[in-house]
Formats: sequence, structure tokens, C-alpha cells
Amino acid sequence: MRRVVITGAGTINPLAHDVPGTFAAFREGRCGIGPLDIRDKDRLAIQIGAQVKGWEAEAHFNRQQITLYDRFTQFALIAAKQAVEQSGLNFDGHLGYEAGAVLGTAGGGLITSDENFRTVYEEGKNRVHPFVVPKLMNNAAASHLSMEWNLRGPTFSVATACASANHAMGLAFQMVRSGAARAMLTGGSEAMLCFGGIKAWEGLRVMSRDSCRPFSANRSGMVQGEGAAVFVFEEYEHARKRGAQILAEVAGFAMTADAGDIVTPSSQGGERAMTGALRDARLNPEDVGYINAHGTGTAANDKAECAAVAHAFGQHADRLMISSTKSMHGHLIGGTGAVELLACLMALKDGVIAPTIGYEEPDPECALDVVPNVAREARVTACLSNAFAFGGLNAVIALKAV
Repeated sequence: MRRVVITGAGTINPLAHDVPGTFAAFREGRCGIGPLDIRDKDRLAIQIGAQVKGWEAEAHFNRQQITLYDRFTQFALIAAKQAVEQSGLNFDGHLGYEAGAVLGTAGGGLITSDENFRTVYEEGKNRVHPFVVPKLMNNAAASHLSMEWNLRGPTFSVATACASANHAMGLAFQMVRSGAARAMLTGGSEAMLCFGGIKAWEGLRVMSRDSCRPFSANRSGMVQGEGAAVFVFEEYEHARKRGAQILAEVAGFAMTADAGDIVTPSSQGGERAMTGALRDARLNPEDVGYINAHGTGTAANDKAECAAVAHAFGQHADRLMISSTKSMHGHLIGGTGAVELLACLMALKDGVIAPTIGYEEPDPECALDVVPNVAREARVTACLSNAFAFGGLNAVIALKAV
């Protein structure tokens, strides 16, 4: 079995348009949540979100490309460009046949769908653009990454709600480890901040009207965000021989299903995913210093996740640092695990733990070290990144320092 390392990372999210800027925001505990700037906002009960600001598609893509690319595809391409450039890989030769792309997204081209429903039902038009389907399909981003970088190996998208990115990255890890690919572009992208998207989430009654406060006793729900993060997962020996900068080792992955309620999480499913990732990575519980929590800020999720951590780590749970960066960048749904993996990279490389901002009141049912409000310097050699999705689907990735 081959070792797998990360040799490139890129992102565009509500905190910054690149990885260094995101790390700086994590250190500062900066919040990217604010009033939504979308059409028909006044008809929404939920009027806050974490949007990517200062973004102009015209600065990066020509008119024809914008016609083809939904916002979630645009985000994925920008993040992937950064990751490939950092990795130094060139896929034009034989490597292109040994490389692919696996991306997570829950909503795919939802903004395109929303716009075209308006075209037909509100404006009364009988025709839509011929590229609507290839623009909105969930695999559009992965396919465009393949075409942009000549990736002729395994390429597909994963849609498992809030665990989409972690499932995608886990599958990419398994493909490189098994020898099915030598390198993979992987991560997640999401752009669902439109009227229809927000209105649908309102119906679940899990959205906060003011802020995201994971693990705080007065937490009031999640806040939706948008953006992408993409990584280059590469076979270790291939990276070493070419002298690549290695950001971290992808050491393990596990996925489980609760087989219970469609929206209410189970602590047992999350616990099994974490213990499975530890076992796959050949890590003991005490080896892990940091967990990037799923931490949505809902009463049910945070309580279940803390119980899962307590059971999975036993006495070591009290010595763990666990934080939710969703308090800063919001919940990117299918892309969230990818952006959150950046917090793990920062912990391993820079020795800085991203905080859980907005934390106000301790909750006895979330009695762990949630790194409240202020980033912390700490030496960490191994960490986990959790994703626990609607549908009872859990995916956990283990990273190690190199």
C-alpha cells in the first residue's frame, strides 16, 4: 500500500480567496458571516450567510466559459489552479493518464437551476439556454477540472450532503494508496446561496438568524456558506523523487452510516467513523492532538458529536483540542469538509489551532476543549477532520505531519 501526501492546496471561501489568507483569518478568528446580498432577500426569514465577497467571474473567465460554468464550478477551478500551481505537477504527459479528479458537492449547479426556474415560471419564457444541463449537473466541476488539466484517470463527483467533500477526499486517498492513480485533484465546492436554496433550508428550521455559535449553550443553528477547496493528493514516493513540498500525509479514512433518522445524528455512527479512521491510520487515540469538528451550531449535531468524541477517545478526550471553523466561514454543505481540512493543515504545519468563535456559554453536554474564540499555538502531529451528514452518513479523514 502506497503512502499518500498532500502537495498542493487551494481555496476560495468567505474568509479569503487563497490559502494564506484563510490561514490568516483562522489565526485572527475573523468572521465571514454577514447580511446576504441575493435576489429577493426580503422574502426570506433567514437573511444572513457567508458569501464569497470581492469575486468577479469576469476577472478569471471569458464570456464563453462563464456561460458554461456555474458558480460552484468557477470556485472549484480557481481553487484547483492554486493547488496545481503549488504542487508543481504537469499533467500533459503520461501522468495525465494516472491522475483524476474527485469533488464533493451537494447542490451542484443550484444557482443555475434557480435562475432557470425564474426564466420559465416568473418571466414566462418557453426556452432556456442549451447549456443549462451541463452547467447545473453535479459532475460539472470535476469534469471541467479533468478537461483543464488533462486528467484522464478516475474522475467523478460525490454527493453525500454535508459529508460530500470528505467522502470525495477519502475516495481519492484510497485510489492513490491502492495504485489506481498516482495523483488526484480532490476536495469540494458549493454555491447554494440563492433564493430557492435558502428558502428550502428555512423549512428545516435549523438555521440561525444571527450567527453560528458551535458548542455554546445558546447556539441557535447553522449559517450557510459557499466556496471551495481543492488539494493535490499524490503518491509519496512520486512526490519525494521530484522534490515536492509536502504539506501533510493523508494517513487514514473511514466512513459509516447511522442507518437511523434522515436528519437527526447518532453519536454511535460518528464514533465508529473516528475509531475507523484511527485504525486505518494506525494511530492511537492519544496520538491525536486536534479535531476539526463538524460542529454545525445546531443543538442536535454538537451534542451528538461531543458524545462521539468522548466515547472514541476515552480519557484522552479531555486533552484534545476540537474546534469548528464553521463559526467563521459558515457551513459550505458539500464543500465544507474541504475548507475545514485547511484548519488541519495549519495545525500540522504552523502549530496554530483555529478557534471556535462566537462561543459564549459553556454547555455541559459539550464539555470538551473547543478552543473558544482565540486561536492557540500548539504542537500537533496528527489530527482528524469530521463530517457527519444528513442521511446519517459519516466520513472522517486522518492527517499526520511529515
